[in-house]
Amino acid sequence: MQMLDHIGFPVTDYARSKAFYASVLAPLGYRVVKEVSLSEDGTDGYAGFGADRPQFWIGTGKPLQGRLHVAFAAKTREEVRAFYEAALQAGGIDNGAPGLRPHYHEDYYGAFVLDPDGHNVEAVTHLPE
Repeated sequence: MQMLDHIGFPVTDYARSKAFYASVLAPLGYRVVKEVSLSEDGTDGYAGFGADRPQFWIGTGKPLQGRLHVAFAAKTREEVRAFYEAALQAGGIDNGAPGLRPHYHEDYYGAFVLDPDGHNVEAVTHLPE
């Protein structure tokens, strides 16, 4: 049984963050599956990303203080690398290039970027190559 059903948090610029996450989550097989608009021009609202149902939400509101960490599951190391490249192209800031992190465990392969609000976003697989 999974531990979490979904998670969500507010962002400083909804349109910018929605575009960022749409780009970086696509290589992992995730997309916007539900969007709720709070304004006629589409600048305020909530976007839920996932494969079949929304599990990761961003939305308008008072931005978080401090840095949040979110790790997205990748099926392969190639998906981790594709996530990282897409994140850098979408304006993310490198916070740890794709690679093994044996201090977590021998097959922990992840990549870390900072999103537009400075949150630490990761793609990770735990499978051997």
